Amino acid sequence: MKRALAVTVLLIGITAGCRQAPQVVLGKAPAADPIIPVASISYTSHRPQTIRGTMVEKCPIAGCWFRVKDASGIVKVDTRSAGFVVTDVPLNTEVVVTGVSHSGGETTIAATGMSY
Repeated sequence: MKRALAVTVLLIGITAGCRQAPQVVLGKAPAADPIIPVASISYTSHRPQTIRGTMVEKCPIAGCWFRVKDASGIVKVDTRSAGFVVTDVPLNTEVVVTGVSHSGGETTIAATGMSY
């Protein structure tokens, strides 16, 4: 009986430890599909596009923009119009971002939402 109880407690502990941490969503939840590489972002499309990558740089003062890097390149993400900031998101965090691309000097995505 004690052995069965010990095995049960062990299994519960293992499965509890295997759960992923809940995702944090800022702004609107990013679209699940399709996630495209940064190099495939269409800068002529006015439709939302979703990318996944690592936050490699962010605005050091207000957290109103950041840069996302994936295997294909880096893009700047502007969060001002979405109404959230990334001051509490650590650098080198994997993020999923949905937004509309535009260019004005530097090509940028105007985020509508992100998760990490």
